[in-house]
Amino acid sequence: MRFQRAVAGGAVVLAALTALTGCGSDGDGDGRGGGSPDKGGSQQAGLPEASDMASIAYYLNKYASCLDLTTGEEYDASDEVEKNPAWGEDEAEDASWGIKERAVCTDKYSDAITLLTVPDMKKFQTAAKKDGHADFLIGQDFAIVPVDRRTIEELKSSDLRYLTCDPDTRFPSGYEKKAGLVDGCVLSDYFPIS
Repeated sequence: MRFQRAVAGGAVVLAALTALTGCGSDGDGDGRGGGSPDKGGSQQAGLPEASDMASIAYYLNKYASCLDLTTGEEYDASDEVEKNPAWGEDEAEDASWGIKERAVCTDKYSDAITLLTVPDMKKFQTAAKKDGHADFLIGQDFAIVPVDRRTIEELKSSDLRYLTCDPDTRFPSGYEKKAGLVDGCVLSDYFPIS
């Protein structure tokens, strides 16, 4: 049943991605997309959109795996959380992060992936900067936190971008590095693997 909902939601993502391919950058090189910004000023050209959990899971399953999707509350109350913790239990309850919904799925390596719907990406990046050490893979209106390095590797072929607000982060030459929506935050197609 969850898979059917993910597939149905995937049609929405496919339509959004098709629309995005017609969008170009505004040419200023700061990573801020063209088009009219939404209420959170989160439009950044080229990033995928997926405003609900089924759509995010569908998108992830095109590049990696997102299995057994469950709400964050259900996951946190399960026995699984002890051996396989997922990011964001406290942050999802903190209004300063601007997280609308949090869910958790597992990858094919049995590790947790946190999925977040983020309607106001500027607010989210502000909180990430304040946190200082939180890094994410983001789209226009969602963020994910994979744990397994193999899943991170698989997601390199997606249109997601690595978000960091850590001033000490360095990127190898040849990789994209664009300003985020908040001063000091950076988006890149280089995904560091810890």
